[in-house]
Formats: sequence, C-alpha cells, structure tokens
Amino acid sequence: MKYFILLSLILISCDLRKRNTELTAFHQSNEKITFVKLDSIKIDYLGNPTVHDIDPISKRILFMEHKETSQIISMADFDGSILTSFSKWGDVPDSYGNLIAPLKFHGSNSFLAYGSKGYLTYNFEGKLQHLVKHSESPNQGFSRIGFGLGLEETEDLYLYFNPSSQTISNSESRFYEKHCPLILLNPKTGDNEPIISFPETSIFRNGKYFFSSAWEPSYTVSDNLIYVVFGVEPTIYLFQNTKPHSLVSKILLDLPDYRYYKGSDTYSDDVRFFGHSKTSGKIRNINKLDKYFIIAYFPGYERLDIEEAFISKSPEEARLFWDRMREKYPHRIAIFDTNGNRLNDFEPMGLIASSMVLRNGELWMMEKPNEEIEQDYFQLFRVGLKVEHAN
Repeated sequence: MKYFILLSLILISCDLRKRNTELTAFHQSNEKITFVKLDSIKIDYLGNPTVHDIDPISKRILFMEHKETSQIISMADFDGSILTSFSKWGDVPDSYGNLIAPLKFHGSNSFLAYGSKGYLTYNFEGKLQHLVKHSESPNQGFSRIGFGLGLEETEDLYLYFNPSSQTISNSESRFYEKHCPLILLNPKTGDNEPIISFPETSIFRNGKYFFSSAWEPSYTVSDNLIYVVFGVEPTIYLFQNTKPHSLVSKILLDLPDYRYYKGSDTYSDDVRFFGHSKTSGKIRNINKLDKYFIIAYFPGYERLDIEEAFISKSPEEARLFWDRMREKYPHRIAIFDTNGNRLNDFEPMGLIASSMVLRNGELWMMEKPNEEIEQDYFQLFRVGLKVEHAN
C-alpha cells in the first residue's frame, strides 16, 4: 500500500513537472507585443467600397465599388484625394471579364487584374498596357475579393489560392491527397502552376471530410519561405519558396478558446455539415513582420451555440441570434514569435482583423465601419508593433 501511494505521488509529480515544463516552454518569452497606429488615410467616399491594394511607394490606393450592374475602379492618394475612376468591366474592349482576385499594384505606374480574360496590366490612368491570355482556363466561378485576400508577390510570379480541383470533388476521399491548395501565377506567360500538397500530418489527411472552405489557405512569403495556414487547422506550415516547394517545418498555434471543425467520417449534403463553415474557428490571415507572426482568426462557436444555430427560427429570431453571435465571437489577432510562443491575443478594436496587408515592410489595415450610421468616408491605418519587455 505504501509502495502504491509512493508510486502515485511520483507519477503525479512527474506529470506536474511535465505540464509546468510545457507551460514554461510556451511562455518563456518576456516580450509582449501590442498594436500601435502609426499613420492613417481618410478617403471621402459615400458608398460601399472594397479596397483592393495599397502601395506605400507610389502612395496610391486601389478600391472598387462592386455593384450588380457596374464595377468602378478608383484610385486615391495618401492625402485622401480620389485621382481617377473608370470601369474595365462589361462590354468594353479592354475588359478583364470577371475578376478572380483583387487588383494588385504591379510596377511603379501600373496595376494587374487577374480576370477571366487573362492577365491585364493597366496604367494609373486606366489604359491597357499588356494582355496575356491564360494558357489554360482558370476556375472562373470563383473569386475572393477583399483587402488582405489577394496575390502575394514572389519574384516575377504571384502566389494565390487554388480554389478546387477540376477533376476531383472534395466529396471524394482522395481529394485532400491529390489537391494542391496554392498556385503560382505567371503574368508574362499566362501559366498557372499548382504547388504544395497538404502535409501528411495535416488534419486534412486524416481520412475525414470537411465543408468546402475548411481548408482555404492564408499565406505569406518571407525569408525565401512560404508560410501557410490551411483554414481551420491551427498550424503554420513552412515550405521552400523554390521547387520542389518541400515542407521545411511547422509551428503549432496555441490559440485561446479556439474551437474548430475536425472533420466528419462521411460526406453529407446536410445543412449541419456545411453550416460548420459559419460556426467553426478559422484562420483568416497571416503576415510576418520582422520576427513576429501576426495571425487573424475567428475563434469558433461553443457547442451550445452551434446547436442553437441549427434550430429553426423566425426571421426576427434569426437576426437577433446572429447579431448576438457576432458580438460574442469577434475576430481576433494573435501574435507569435518564430518559436511558436504566443506573445499576445486581442480583439483589434476599430480595425478589421482579416484586412492585414504587408507592403514595403508596412502593415496596413482597414478601419471597421460604424454599423449604426452611414459613413461618407473610409479609413486605412498603418499599424506597427510595440514591444514591451517584462521586468
């Protein structure tokens, strides 16, 4: 009996030491990182604009008003003045067709449109300079338009999200084994090359099924590496930025109260299966600034709220429920060092968490609009990192 008690105490002590060691290893950094607003741009504009890109070198901002019958491209400067507006959508000779990605500044006096008609380069006045047609037809039924969701430049190519395989459906068990979630776009040749497979250790290789956007990647390029987070999976995967784009390592992300969908044993057309796209935690954006990773994420619903989400409601009850969920589960920002230590986690008050764009070493974000009143302007903020050291 004494031996049993002694053995139990030893095992408990070892377990406590192990957990304390893990805790110490994770919080070993004495740094705390916070956001600080360094600069702002206010643009007087009445409407519903979508910012596409920003260029700190030319001091220009590209934004669009996306309507059912028109798409107007506008360009503003850092003083907030709108310099020009024009349309390249619809029945015009130099139309991009349907946009597949946000517009992207390209060179010192031009921008790139990746559309259904090819790669089109326009100057700042809207005159077409180059058109390179696709070498093979892209997925034209998909577009992901918004600040922080665009093309990532890597030398003369652009990294982008590969929405789906044209030969394998995600309802098939081999989809995650065969599909490449990223593509390299070449605006000089019109080629697009699928790259990077889901790593064997990824939850998307565990034989389960996921709703269609569960794996939608967030990515950035830095230090000759491609850093990728696959949708709901709280892991940064590091790949070489040269062929064959091999996996280098991974960093597990310990996000507080992060609740994400881990897959189903069967594929289903049931609303509850696809409904997890609204309730599951998900990484929305990733950037690397200096030696820190900045992660924008949605934390995901608690179990009882997931159950309530699928209960039949009247239109008014549904509106009140989703309003309450938006207030209860705001998008958040987490900051990690390169060892995976979480240095801070917070709600970026007044800023749209997923709207992070890193250009010329500067981090820019969109102001969160006031939902109570109609604004006749929108703002962007340049955000820096304030490093605080514990005593």
